[in-house]
Amino acid sequence: MSTQPLRLLGISGSLRAGSFNTAILHSLAEAVDQEAKMLVYPLNDIPLYNSDHDHTPPAAVQDFRQAIAYADGIILATPEYNYGMSGVLKNALDWASRPYGSASLKGKPTLTLSSSPAATGGVRAQAQLTETLMGIGAYITIRPQIVISSAHERVKDGRLVDTDTLDFMLEAVRHLIANIEERQDNLAKVA
Repeated sequence: MSTQPLRLLGISGSLRAGSFNTAILHSLAEAVDQEAKMLVYPLNDIPLYNSDHDHTPPAAVQDFRQAIAYADGIILATPEYNYGMSGVLKNALDWASRPYGSASLKGKPTLTLSSSPAATGGVRAQAQLTETLMGIGAYITIRPQIVISSAHERVKDGRLVDTDTLDFMLEAVRHLIANIEERQDNLAKVA
């Protein structure tokens, strides 16, 4: 096994400057620093998906696909807009799922979370996100869902301040890391 720290890529489905999901991912990146290095990747420059460009994507999409390929695991955070995941995240996942059969997200160990000011915490968006990831063929970490309700009370000054929620997320990240290590071991055996 490599002595290099594991590389995680956090992707927030919100472009809002005060995004709860982005703040949660940044807080998680700080908390997992001893176990893995996590980069929070912004989606601001990703253009609308156009299948005419699956094989010759714009530079921002090439960079995004390379970031996914370089990462050992992915953590996706979605808000809930009108009972579903954000269009920003769905659009990014459409780009990440191409070209068909050789997409960098296919088989990639992935963990999901949702947050919302609502009491449901974005659970409907997370269900949609999971279904999309299944269609892409991502390797989803199966465990109790991370659904963060009342996000406006749990995030203050750009950081998640609820330690119980952070501890629950850290446990989930450890499951993701175990999935990554298992996948790496299996790939090493085949090689």
